[in-house]
Amino acid sequence: MTAKPVVAATDGSEESLRAVEWAASEAVRRGAGLQIVSAVSLPPVIGLQVRPDRDVVAHLIRAERDRALAAAATRAAEIAPGLLVGTEPLAGQPAHAVTSSGSGASMLVLGSRGSGGFASLVLGSVSRYAAAHATCPVVVVRDGTAAVHRRVGIGIGDLDACADSLSFAFEEAALRKASLVAIHARHMLQFGVPRAGTASPVPDTDAADAEDAALLQGLLDKWRHEYPEVRVSQDIIRSHPGRALVGLSARADLVVIGRHAKHPGPQGPGSVRHAVLSHALGPVVVVPSS
Repeated sequence: MTAKPVVAATDGSEESLRAVEWAASEAVRRGAGLQIVSAVSLPPVIGLQVRPDRDVVAHLIRAERDRALAAAATRAAEIAPGLLVGTEPLAGQPAHAVTSSGSGASMLVLGSRGSGGFASLVLGSVSRYAAAHATCPVVVVRDGTAAVHRRVGIGIGDLDACADSLSFAFEEAALRKASLVAIHARHMLQFGVPRAGTASPVPDTDAADAEDAALLQGLLDKWRHEYPEVRVSQDIIRSHPGRALVGLSARADLVVIGRHAKHPGPQGPGSVRHAVLSHALGPVVVVPSS
């Protein structure tokens, strides 16, 4: 098996096990193996009147981590019998350890939130750290409908820096035999707002939309030739990008967003990514730019 493995993180919570299920199905789809990882850290003892024996606590945490890995491997085997599944306990701070585990993987899959619990792998914070720093695509599996739409969505913010996310989105659509919908959303503030009492002209938003639509069409045409079996549509939306992508997540099996150079301001990629990861109704993948 030569395909890069799919890596999934677990903390033993039901949320993380659902992420493992998603990762197992994706590994089968890609003809890849599945590597399940788990990281733990000692809980803080500040404020405790009776400080526990740290060796005992460490032993209990490691035992819980091992149970989490075993349970995840069992769940993966139930979803995908015959899938090659490996497990790996990770050392170090959970967010960094889990993020590093995705190095060399086709993707890193996490739940949007976890139990935290004794194992102290709080997937909510770990998934956001990984989405911002991992070198591979990071899929955050959120609770939502199990309906299959046979549609992959992609949000394109920077029309000049989206090759990696487009490549991933087209590949996913082809693997799933799904259609692809690409949206470019801009909040009205991005057009500029004339100050009160000035004679500044109202921006020609229709002309801007037409220009963006033509640019987006040109981008998609390059990939249509490589993936002729993927049915593609596009839309230019005047809305906050995060809100538009959350809406798209309700009618897509996966929403793809890119991660590239950070820009300041409330409409920057980091803000959009945080909004989508916090409120999406289905799986979201953040694809880093090379």
